[in-house]
Amino acid sequence: MKYTLKVKLLNKDAKLPQYAHIGDAGLDLFSTANLTIEPGEVKLVGTGISIQLPPFTEAQVRPRSGLALKNGITVLNTPGTIDEGYRGEVGVILINHGKVPFKVEIGMKIAQMVVKPIVPVDVIEVEELTETEREAGGFGSTGV
Repeated sequence: MKYTLKVKLLNKDAKLPQYAHIGDAGLDLFSTANLTIEPGEVKLVGTGISIQLPPFTEAQVRPRSGLALKNGITVLNTPGTIDEGYRGEVGVILINHGKVPFKVEIGMKIAQMVVKPIVPVDVIEVEELTETEREAGGFGSTGV
């Protein structure tokens, strides 16, 4: 089944999100700003787009592996979630974990966006939960 992502371009530098290859999970997102991110600095980078997601989906904004490996640039709140009802500009929170300033340019691929289904749930309070083999084990409980 194929869904439709509606995209509104908000300025002249905006580009439609696009898959680099057939079968890719993520759509590339592009910067509409020229700016520099200093080492340790966080910047919100605009994409110049707003989106309308298909019903019962979310968009996850994720880092690009090449930027992370080569420059230490990643999405700070990865994955950043865009809810179905959001209609503002899609922004990407980038952080520079590298040792040198990183220059973002207009048209540069800065992140990827993956559209995923969501499962709505009814939230109910209960007195007990079913038992499992794992129980409350977490945070390294299975070893290294």
